[in-house]
Amino acid sequence: MIGPAEARQLYRDREQLPLRTRLACTLGAVAAVHAAAVVLLLLGAAEPLAIGLVITAYLAGIKHSYDWDHLAAIDNSTRKFVAQNQDPVSVGFAFSLGHSSVVMLAGVLLVGGASVMGQFLTGGTGENLVLGLIGSGVSGIFLLLMGAFNGSAFLAATRSYLKARSGLTVTAQELEAKGLLARLLAKPLSHVKRPRNVYVIGFLFGLGFDTATTIALLMMAVSAAIAGVSPLALLALPLAFTAAMTFCDTINGVAMMHMYRSAIRRPLQKLGFNAVITGISAASALFIAVITLGGFFNAAFGWEDPLTRWLGAVDLGDAGLLLIAVLLGVWAVAALHARLKGSWIKEKS
Repeated sequence: MIGPAEARQLYRDREQLPLRTRLACTLGAVAAVHAAAVVLLLLGAAEPLAIGLVITAYLAGIKHSYDWDHLAAIDNSTRKFVAQNQDPVSVGFAFSLGHSSVVMLAGVLLVGGASVMGQFLTGGTGENLVLGLIGSGVSGIFLLLMGAFNGSAFLAATRSYLKARSGLTVTAQELEAKGLLARLLAKPLSHVKRPRNVYVIGFLFGLGFDTATTIALLMMAVSAAIAGVSPLALLALPLAFTAAMTFCDTINGVAMMHMYRSAIRRPLQKLGFNAVITGISAASALFIAVITLGGFFNAAFGWEDPLTRWLGAVDLGDAGLLLIAVLLGVWAVAALHARLKGSWIKEKS
């Protein structure tokens, strides 16, 4: 039997494993969630209605993973870890698992017949309002802190890029976030030391039940229960949702890790790329923080001004695809520029 001390040592040893090994473990965990959803569906008698609902839940998980606030949280957290010389392969998985835990818990309670869940899911009730305020408040503050921290890093990267363009020498230390703002943010962000800490952030993000896909999934589970679908098949719905979201968020986190490693760990060769990609991440986090906190104040204090009312009504779902397109576009342009520059140097030599 492994004791607590041995378990902690094993976890510390895990962080020393090669990058590919840790990536394989993370993808293996994602595969295990998929397998569990399939097993539950089969045990619950995979009738056509249940299969269709599980597929719908899986597609809802894919869509949910591209909400802009999720992407901003994962991308900005990944940049912070990479800047601290970590290889955070599991940021997306940890965030998604935390977020999905809320959906799984709600699904289990619904399948178990807990009538109290209706109070949390019905808009306008006190329970729904409290959860919504917790979710939006935590997500808004977290994104504000991350955006401000990476914003200070963006300013440092921009100054270094302009300095290099003028012919002056730039050191890697000049790219680090410094100044009063960085010092102020060091304390609140000090608790986010490892990718596993992002699980709690993801869980708190999910408390609001604030997206149409989450509400639709849970309502779909209720309707399926009324239609006589097996409880085990019903449990496969939130698990399929979780499987899809963990897969997409893990891929997003790994892709952003690769992008930031390329920018930060070869800073003097990629000053411009570092500045642009850091600026996009910081701007996206601050933008979403303003929207989220605006909606928070509108709901918490009943503000009726046009600005917070509009912010509270903004849908971040489709905007996430735009953010991904922008990041991939910047990455593609940087890769093309590096290839063309390398070809030009070879021709000159």
